[in-house]
Amino acid sequence: MRPIKRPYKKEGGGWIRRLLRRIAIPRQWLIAYIILIVIPAAVILYGYYERSTTILKNEVMRTMQLTLAQAGSNLSYRLEHIEEISDAAFMNNKLHQYLSVSDTDSLVETQLEVVKDLRNLVESVQSNSDVFRVRLFVDKSKLYAGEKVNFFSLDGLMGNPWYKDIIAANGSIVWSGIYEQAYLEAGNVNVLSSARMLRDPDHYDQISGVMMIDVKEQMVSDLLSALSFSPETEVYLVDAKGTIIYHPDRTRIGTKVEPELSGRLNESQDSDGHAFRLNKESDEVIYTTVSPTNWKLVARNKEGQLSPQAVKMTQQSSLTSLLEYFALFVLLPFVLLAIIVRGMNQRVKKVITVIRREGTESLDELPLASNSDFFVLERSVDHLILRVRTLVEEKYLAEIHEREAQLQALQAQINPHFLYNTLDTINWIAIGKGASDISQMIDSLAKYFRLSLNKGKSIVSVEDEVRLAEVYLNIQQSRFPNTFDVRIDVEPPIADCQIPKLIMQPIIENALLHGIRKMKHRRGLISITVKEAGGDLVISISDNGIGMDEERSRQLLWAAPRPEEKTEGIGSSYGLFNVNERIKLYAGDQYGLEVASRLGVGTTVTIRLRAEWRPTDSVS
Repeated sequence: MRPIKRPYKKEGGGWIRRLLRRIAIPRQWLIAYIILIVIPAAVILYGYYERSTTILKNEVMRTMQLTLAQAGSNLSYRLEHIEEISDAAFMNNKLHQYLSVSDTDSLVETQLEVVKDLRNLVESVQSNSDVFRVRLFVDKSKLYAGEKVNFFSLDGLMGNPWYKDIIAANGSIVWSGIYEQAYLEAGNVNVLSSARMLRDPDHYDQISGVMMIDVKEQMVSDLLSALSFSPETEVYLVDAKGTIIYHPDRTRIGTKVEPELSGRLNESQDSDGHAFRLNKESDEVIYTTVSPTNWKLVARNKEGQLSPQAVKMTQQSSLTSLLEYFALFVLLPFVLLAIIVRGMNQRVKKVITVIRREGTESLDELPLASNSDFFVLERSVDHLILRVRTLVEEKYLAEIHEREAQLQALQAQINPHFLYNTLDTINWIAIGKGASDISQMIDSLAKYFRLSLNKGKSIVSVEDEVRLAEVYLNIQQSRFPNTFDVRIDVEPPIADCQIPKLIMQPIIENALLHGIRKMKHRRGLISITVKEAGGDLVISISDNGIGMDEERSRQLLWAAPRPEEKTEGIGSSYGLFNVNERIKLYAGDQYGLEVASRLGVGTTVTIRLRAEWRPTDSVS
């Protein structure tokens, strides 16, 4: 007894059940879905939940590293700027000359003049916003050594604990830590200083003084106070000896850090941020190097102070993500799979219907099995591929014919303007002069037409094209006597190169009529050079005419004149556009013309195309 199939419209249950029954997803698809999607998704979500806390904490630490590295970079830039100011003052020859010990030190007039010059130097350095004070420690024989504003006695500096470091540096810059300095007009100010020794230029073994540039502690504190770390995070500066040279808590300045911390800080000289855990405890240390001083900018905090809020946020985010990913990986793909399968069947049927309607009637004879839609689709695609290939070949042949027609059309667009001008010139010569001039003009004209026609060939040799240019220029010199000169330079090996006909003459006419003929009070010059460069044939045609602006030179090649625009023969902008298009059709889009021009100086047009030699068997 055969089972009776019920219509789909009479099925009960929800829309998902009706959809699944209607689509009838194969059992193997469901098994593959569980193995390939559900199980891997569960494993991935479990791993995500376990690692999310660590990932977030690492991201927080990485952000702190980048922030600290940026602060260190900013501090390095400010200190390097102070060193550049110090170097500029150090290179001043008068500074060393004035600070040297000499017999003129006892002359009051001389030292007053020295103080005036040194005062100008000091004030120019102090005009920088980062510089608080410049102090010069000079020999006590100088009368201005007791000024105590910018000038001090060198003997008073010798008791300073880092005086020996200044002398040992032998002229290099030595940076101090933060310390309190008394000034006459400003009182006690917390500063850090860059100091360097100055030598007597006449007696190099003698010390003439010490130059010290003071910077306010506020410059450092402003940079470091902008760091958005937790309040419990300590940020301070440590020198190469492990001494704290800056700390928000002033009682810590001058103290030593732990030996282990000092050793770890000196392990790397990189300027990038680094992080490590100290003493296997909960102390997290991040540091970066301040490049000009080799100081270390350190941020130190407790892991417990960083993590609670991050862990809480991570747990909430993990739970939310777990639910979202469960819906994403388990429920949504199953629904999408059902919809996609249903849509695939409908689209395949539509494609087959369209293919049959477009003329593949023979496909109707195919047997319809359970998988007949895909079988018919495969046969239909094969048929369409064959038709597409046929159409592509036909289009390719049509494009070849079209390009040949374009080339012939561009070749034929050279109008007889030049012929009319020449015949007109011959007429006036015949009237005003003797028959010899007429004979010379007619001979040149005959040579021109013989070379230009070239028995109907569109490809000529470089030698013939240059000869055609010479004949044209001879005719123009007869028309315009004593107005211009001609210089032609052709490399002999490339005289047999093959090029399209009439690509030089329009450019030469453009140079003559629109360049040289329009200038006044100057004799013109047309230069033609032909050479090979990297396998290409390069022809340069230059004139010393009136030139043109850059915008106009670009329009000559890329903006074809409209039909209604008036042109002046092939010497107009259309002539250059015509030649450029012909070369591109002949050799490819990477070849063509280049125009370089300056108003009042002249114009150079460069022709570039492939260097192709005439076959040896065709050489007569």
